[in-house]
Amino acid sequence: MPELLAERVLVVPTELFHRLGHFQGFHHDPQPYLAELLSPEQTSYRPRSEVEQDPGFKQLIPYVILSHRDTGGRCTVFQYTRGTGMGEGRLHKKRSVGIGGHISTVDAGADGKSKPYEEGMRRELEEEVAIGSPYAARCVGLINDDQSDVGRVHLGVVHLFDLERPEVEPREDDILECGFRPVDEMLGDLSAFETWSEICLRALFGTQEARSK
Repeated sequence: MPELLAERVLVVPTELFHRLGHFQGFHHDPQPYLAELLSPEQTSYRPRSEVEQDPGFKQLIPYVILSHRDTGGRCTVFQYTRGTGMGEGRLHKKRSVGIGGHISTVDAGADGKSKPYEEGMRRELEEEVAIGSPYAARCVGLINDDQSDVGRVHLGVVHLFDLERPEVEPREDDILECGFRPVDEMLGDLSAFETWSEICLRALFGTQEARSK
């Protein structure tokens, strides 16, 4: 059975998201949302092949951005091109600054005591990249994009990892043309990036004040 047909992914009702406070684009204060969005009473696992086309549910996606400040104080971010073997076909060949993916039933654990979201984010990171540097991690926002077919059925939870050294290597063959790049260069070339990356780059690094944090 094809992987997409068999996989069951973590979702929340779109109605819940609207009740908590619908927005378009980036939201800088995720905490009021996350307690409800990650509550076991609100989440469920549904066939990915169904919810990819059902705007009645939002698939929760950890979206991890890896940043580093170079010796000159310039902010850089790990970026790459999505190969055609990566899961979401509608994003193939797009540039991206986000590492992550769907939370699935494999992350729930047989004992029911695990934290599926945290486990899924850890698993996705380990599958996609090898981080060779210490880092400080923080959750910095949410992404919602109802203006695209992909965005309409997903909700991104954005995590920023500030690395001491720019030491990241891809573990997947479909993470192409990767490496750290100054954010000011990427801000001048946003048309090459997937929508979520464009939204994040503008929101987190789009002003001089944001780049200096």
